[in-house]
Amino acid sequence: MSEARINPNGTLKGKVALVTGASRGIGEAIATRLAMEGAKVIVSARTVEEGDSRLPGALAATVERINKAGGQARLIKADLALAAEREALVEQAVATFGPIDILVNNAAITYFMPVVDFPEKRFKLMMEVQVYAPFHLAQLVLPGMKERHSGWIVNISSGAGIHPKQPYQAGGRGGTVYGMCKAALERFTTGLASEVYEDGVAVNVVSPGLVATPGVAVHGLINERTKDRVQPIEYIAEAVYQLASGDPKTRTGRIDYAEPLLKELGLQPSALV
Repeated sequence: MSEARINPNGTLKGKVALVTGASRGIGEAIATRLAMEGAKVIVSARTVEEGDSRLPGALAATVERINKAGGQARLIKADLALAAEREALVEQAVATFGPIDILVNNAAITYFMPVVDFPEKRFKLMMEVQVYAPFHLAQLVLPGMKERHSGWIVNISSGAGIHPKQPYQAGGRGGTVYGMCKAALERFTTGLASEVYEDGVAVNVVSPGLVATPGVAVHGLINERTKDRVQPIEYIAEAVYQLASGDPKTRTGRIDYAEPLLKELGLQPSALV
């Protein structure tokens, strides 16, 4: 991995990035990687201070990590299940750093249970946060991107979006609704990419593979059967950076997994500050 440092004159100098779900894990890593290339980063989530959530990590720590290393980051608390808070998030982000050049839709809320037992309230919440929130945030930032004829939207998906193949595992893991959300997000991505292609805006998906994050731990997704597939978090951060800085005419409408994308580009991930 290359040296971990903030380069204020990097490829994202002068760009403003908004990363949702950035209080910990993948979102924190993505925000850090973008800041390392000179982007001014707005990080958002519901967890502002350590202890606000049962999971470790908080927006304040993400901001401190970036700013202490010489980058520029600010936090905005937002519950993406609420339309008014999504609108306020974009308004405050623009007021803080200026028009948004890069939107990374990483925030998620996930429940694993069989369809027969899935409550309507939880189904609607997952669809709101994982599907409609990225859609709505894109609507809010796209006018400015189209006006400037420049912009990048990266949606974070998962292998759960791929159709299950036989032979099926007895009982499964109750991931049908999660898979529905990710499949919808991927179709939204490719459709939007085609709509805004002539506007100079790139829209892509990155799937991280299995990464050891607090959220993954709480759902018990890393076990004896899966432990050999665990991927360093730097891979997803690097993949997002590559898709948030590439030529919108040649690198858009992609559904990529982090490690294969980096292999295709002949790159190793950068260490994170």
